[in-house]
Amino acid sequence: MPRLEKKRAIVTGAAGGIGRASVRLFAAEGAQIIAADVDAGVHAAVEGVPGARAVVADVSDDAAVRGLVATAVRELGGLDVMYANAGIVGSVASVLDLTVDDWMTVLRVNLFGAFSCVKYAAAHMVEHGGGSIVCTASVAGLRSGAGPSQYSASKAGVISLVQTAAWQLSGTGVRVNAICPGLIETGMTREIFDRARAAGKGDKIGQLNPTRRAGQPDEIANAALFLASDEASYVNGQTIVVDGGLSSSHPVMPGRMM
Repeated sequence: MPRLEKKRAIVTGAAGGIGRASVRLFAAEGAQIIAADVDAGVHAAVEGVPGARAVVADVSDDAAVRGLVATAVRELGGLDVMYANAGIVGSVASVLDLTVDDWMTVLRVNLFGAFSCVKYAAAHMVEHGGGSIVCTASVAGLRSGAGPSQYSASKAGVISLVQTAAWQLSGTGVRVNAICPGLIETGMTREIFDRARAAGKGDKIGQLNPTRRAGQPDEIANAALFLASDEASYVNGQTIVVDGGLSSSHPVMPGRMM
């Protein structure tokens, strides 16, 4: 039996990368999906995907997220899975050079957007026997060294949001979990990959993790599928790290044990 048969889902940040891979995987596993993104390219992302329909929406707009949940209820008949995946990196400037606007732009999408997804999805799920909420955090939210300060802080906030929301929804049947991707080849990271390959250093990508490569969107989508499915019925308030082992250690020189 398909792992998401008869499940109704929303996937945000669905125009490319992890979101697009998740929409296709969820659909292949039987889900009906509202695929949302601020980028109108989300329409192309769902072409040929059975049971998926596209909505252009900005998760930094609380009313837009409330509308997404209402759309799912109206068009799909309910909501069983919310995958709050939308996110941006923002400026890579030093904390000394970042502005308040730089911070707020990233926080509105990455953290406030995730909050709105949790809030409105949970409100419906509580009234209808439960569901699964999955948020994309990042290894940058675990410790420094994987992203600029405002991005890292926003993802640390997502991890805390998941933990606190899971407890506040105790006994409701609603599970809330997060995924922390490592270096994944997506539109968000394309510049890193392009720069390395142009310099003839493509084989160095991912060298800091013990798997010695970067990850692919499908590998995060598989983790999201597990958390969305009933197979994860006893997983709640957790952060699942999918990073090739990058965060398993303090920085070390490859080949040396200190």
